[in-house]
Amino acid sequence: MNLSERQKEIIRIVKQNEPITSQDIAERLGLSRAALRSDLAVLTAANLLEAKPRVGYFYIEKKLQIDEVDELVKIPIKDIMSPPVVVAEDVSIYKSIVTMFLEDVGTLFVINENEKLCGVISRKDLLKMSMGQNDLKRTPVSLAMTRMPNIIIATSDDSYLEATRKIVDNQIDSLPVVNEDMEVVGRFSKTNIARNLVDFLCDNMKGKGD
Repeated sequence: MNLSERQKEIIRIVKQNEPITSQDIAERLGLSRAALRSDLAVLTAANLLEAKPRVGYFYIEKKLQIDEVDELVKIPIKDIMSPPVVVAEDVSIYKSIVTMFLEDVGTLFVINENEKLCGVISRKDLLKMSMGQNDLKRTPVSLAMTRMPNIIIATSDDSYLEATRKIVDNQIDSLPVVNEDMEVVGRFSKTNIARNLVDFLCDNMKGKGD
């Protein structure tokens, strides 16, 4: 709902002074009660204000509705996932570290010669390798990665809730999103979780608190 500047100001006045009579609102705006009648009618019809006889107007706090939350958790991650960052299994630890920092991600997905997922390597894994006595430019990433079947994966049809639960339950930073051939088609991470939640809350607050 798009509110006029005057209607927004009325809501602000009511929030700060509730309960407040229409006469008091009119005086604060320098208007007559008659001039405010249509605005107050719109705001009460939209369930933004509540009018109590002989008491005044109250602001109605808007809460997220169950169906709105349900809409969020059912979003398929294919709509919100990020592009995957992959490296070949024969790439060196050194190049993997460089890739991770250049791409600003916490996890790399490792693919084999057939371009199918075969491993995952995290920032912590690379740190452990770099603290050892290994020649990082000669050591392949395959020696440090987590291999199947110990990789938690997601599919593009997984819901926001399903994928988020996998990340939380397994205490990992991100999930490789794969197709039926185990090709990596996306990345779903804690950043995706946070960004989508913030976007959802902002969208649902617009027009409700204005």
